[in-house]
Amino acid sequence: MKKLVVLGMGLCVALAFSSCKSSESAYKKAYEKAKQQELAEAPAAAEEVEAAPVVAAPVATAPAPAPVAGPVREEKVELVSGDGLKAYSVVCGSFGVKANAEGLKQYLDGQGYSAKVVYNPERNMYRVIAVSFDDRAQATQAKEEFKAKYPNRDDFQKAWLLYRVY
Repeated sequence: MKKLVVLGMGLCVALAFSSCKSSESAYKKAYEKAKQQELAEAPAAAEEVEAAPVVAAPVATAPAPAPVAGPVREEKVELVSGDGLKAYSVVCGSFGVKANAEGLKQYLDGQGYSAKVVYNPERNMYRVIAVSFDDRAQATQAKEEFKAKYPNRDDFQKAWLLYRVY
Protein backbone atom coordinates (compact mmCIF):
# COMPACT_ATOMS: atom_id res chain seq x y z
CA MET A 1 0.00 0.00 0.00
CA LYS A 2 2.80 2.39 0.91
CA LYS A 3 4.57 1.61 -2.37
CA LEU A 4 1.44 2.49 -4.28
CA VAL A 5 1.06 5.84 -2.46
CA VAL A 6 4.74 6.72 -3.01
CA LEU A 7 4.48 5.73 -6.67
CA GLY A 8 1.33 7.85 -7.10
CA MET A 9 2.93 10.86 -5.42
CA GLY A 10 6.03 10.47 -7.61
CA LEU A 11 3.82 10.40 -10.71
CA CYS A 12 2.00 13.55 -9.56
CA VAL A 13 5.27 15.38 -8.95
CA ALA A 14 6.59 14.34 -12.38
CA LEU A 15 3.40 15.62 -14.06
CA ALA A 16 3.54 18.87 -12.11
CA PHE A 17 7.12 19.63 -13.22
CA SER A 18 6.51 18.64 -16.82
CA SER A 19 3.50 20.96 -17.15
CA CYS A 20 5.36 24.10 -16.01
CA LYS A 21 5.74 26.92 -18.48
CA SER A 22 9.14 28.20 -19.51
CA SER A 23 11.20 29.90 -16.85
CA GLU A 24 11.40 33.11 -18.89
CA SER A 25 9.98 35.98 -16.94
CA ALA A 26 7.30 38.34 -18.21
CA TYR A 27 9.67 41.24 -17.62
CA LYS A 28 12.30 39.74 -19.91
CA LYS A 29 9.72 39.15 -22.64
CA ALA A 30 8.45 42.74 -22.39
CA TYR A 31 12.01 44.09 -22.44
CA GLU A 32 12.92 42.11 -25.55
CA LYS A 33 9.70 43.17 -27.28
CA ALA A 34 10.40 46.84 -26.53
CA LYS A 35 14.00 46.50 -27.79
CA GLN A 36 12.79 44.92 -31.04
CA GLN A 37 10.20 47.65 -31.50
CA GLU A 38 12.80 50.35 -30.80
CA LEU A 39 15.24 48.81 -33.28
CA ALA A 40 12.51 48.51 -35.90
CA GLU A 41 11.60 52.18 -35.51
CA ALA A 42 15.17 53.47 -35.70
CA PRO A 43 15.48 52.91 -39.49
CA ALA A 44 11.94 54.22 -39.99
CA ALA A 45 12.82 57.40 -38.10
CA ALA A 46 15.92 57.82 -40.27
CA GLU A 47 13.79 57.59 -43.40
CA GLU A 48 11.45 60.34 -42.17
CA VAL A 49 14.18 62.98 -42.29
CA GLU A 50 14.41 64.46 -45.74
CA ALA A 51 17.28 66.59 -47.00
CA ALA A 52 16.34 69.99 -48.38
CA PRO A 53 17.03 70.41 -52.09
CA VAL A 54 20.21 72.32 -52.86
CA VAL A 55 19.56 75.63 -54.59
CA ALA A 56 22.36 77.35 -56.48
CA ALA A 57 23.12 80.71 -54.87
CA PRO A 58 24.97 83.67 -56.37
CA VAL A 59 28.67 83.80 -55.51
CA ALA A 60 28.33 87.14 -53.70
CA THR A 61 25.82 85.86 -51.10
CA ALA A 62 26.66 83.96 -47.94
CA PRO A 63 26.51 80.13 -48.25
CA ALA A 64 23.43 78.34 -46.98
CA PRO A 65 23.86 76.54 -43.62
CA ALA A 66 24.68 72.84 -43.84
CA PRO A 67 21.72 70.52 -43.35
CA VAL A 68 21.39 69.10 -39.85
CA ALA A 69 22.44 65.45 -39.71
CA GLY A 70 20.86 62.70 -37.69
CA PRO A 71 17.33 61.43 -37.13
CA VAL A 72 14.89 62.93 -34.66
CA ARG A 73 12.28 60.82 -32.86
CA GLU A 74 8.90 62.44 -32.31
CA GLU A 75 7.07 61.53 -29.11
CA LYS A 76 4.31 62.92 -26.95
CA VAL A 77 5.90 63.27 -23.51
CA GLU A 78 4.94 64.80 -20.17
CA LEU A 79 7.43 66.56 -17.89
CA VAL A 80 7.85 64.59 -14.64
CA SER A 81 10.73 66.42 -12.96
CA GLY A 82 12.97 69.29 -13.91
CA ASP A 83 11.98 72.57 -15.49
CA GLY A 84 11.60 74.17 -18.91
CA LEU A 85 11.17 71.48 -21.56
CA LYS A 86 11.62 72.86 -25.10
CA ALA A 87 10.90 71.43 -28.56
CA TYR A 88 14.18 69.54 -29.19
CA SER A 89 15.86 67.56 -26.43
CA VAL A 90 18.97 65.41 -26.06
CA VAL A 91 17.87 62.11 -24.51
CA CYS A 92 20.68 60.24 -22.78
CA GLY A 93 18.70 57.49 -21.05
CA SER A 94 15.38 55.62 -21.23
CA PHE A 95 13.98 53.58 -18.37
CA GLY A 96 10.87 51.61 -17.54
CA VAL A 97 11.32 52.41 -13.85
CA LYS A 98 10.99 56.01 -12.68
CA ALA A 99 13.53 55.58 -9.86
CA ASN A 100 16.25 54.64 -12.36
CA ALA A 101 15.48 57.73 -14.44
CA GLU A 102 15.61 59.93 -11.33
CA GLY A 103 19.00 58.40 -10.42
CA LEU A 104 20.48 59.35 -13.80
CA LYS A 105 18.92 62.82 -13.50
CA GLN A 106 20.67 63.32 -10.16
CA TYR A 107 23.99 62.20 -11.68
CA LEU A 108 23.60 64.69 -14.55
CA ASP A 109 22.60 67.46 -12.14
CA GLY A 110 25.83 66.76 -10.27
CA GLN A 111 27.73 67.06 -13.56
CA GLY A 112 26.38 70.59 -14.09
CA TYR A 113 23.39 69.83 -16.31
CA SER A 114 19.83 70.89 -15.63
CA ALA A 115 18.45 67.45 -16.45
CA LYS A 116 14.77 66.61 -16.83
CA VAL A 117 12.72 63.43 -16.66
CA VAL A 118 9.81 63.06 -19.07
CA TYR A 119 7.28 60.25 -19.39
CA ASN A 120 5.95 58.73 -22.61
CA PRO A 121 2.65 57.03 -21.72
CA GLU A 122 2.38 55.30 -25.13
CA ARG A 123 5.62 53.38 -24.54
CA ASN A 124 5.51 53.45 -20.73
CA MET A 125 9.07 54.82 -20.69
CA TYR A 126 10.79 57.52 -18.66
CA ARG A 127 13.26 59.54 -20.75
CA VAL A 128 16.16 61.44 -19.15
CA ILE A 129 16.93 64.67 -20.97
CA ALA A 130 20.33 66.33 -20.53
CA VAL A 131 19.56 69.58 -22.39
CA SER A 132 16.65 71.06 -24.30
CA PHE A 133 16.49 73.63 -27.13
CA ASP A 134 13.98 75.33 -29.42
CA ASP A 135 16.32 74.93 -32.41
CA ARG A 136 17.20 71.56 -33.95
CA ALA A 137 20.70 72.63 -35.01
CA GLN A 138 21.56 73.68 -31.44
CA ALA A 139 20.19 70.41 -30.10
CA THR A 140 22.24 68.39 -32.60
CA GLN A 141 25.39 70.28 -31.67
CA ALA A 142 24.68 69.78 -27.96
CA LYS A 143 24.16 66.04 -28.53
CA GLU A 144 27.55 65.73 -30.22
CA GLU A 145 29.22 67.76 -27.44
CA PHE A 146 27.54 65.56 -24.83
CA LYS A 147 28.85 62.42 -26.51
CA ALA A 148 32.34 63.91 -26.78
CA LYS A 149 32.32 64.82 -23.07
CA TYR A 150 31.71 61.19 -22.04
CA PRO A 151 33.67 59.03 -24.55
CA ASN A 152 33.95 56.08 -22.13
CA ARG A 153 30.23 55.80 -21.35
CA ASP A 154 28.60 53.54 -23.90
CA ASP A 155 25.12 54.48 -22.67
CA PHE A 156 25.78 58.18 -23.34
CA GLN A 157 27.20 57.40 -26.79
CA LYS A 158 23.66 56.28 -27.74
CA ALA A 159 22.17 59.73 -26.99
CA TRP A 160 19.46 60.78 -29.45
CA LEU A 161 17.22 63.74 -30.28
CA LEU A 162 13.60 63.93 -29.23
CA TYR A 163 11.07 66.30 -30.78
CA ARG A 164 8.22 66.95 -28.37
CA VAL A 165 4.79 66.49 -29.95
CA TYR A 166 1.89 68.19 -28.23
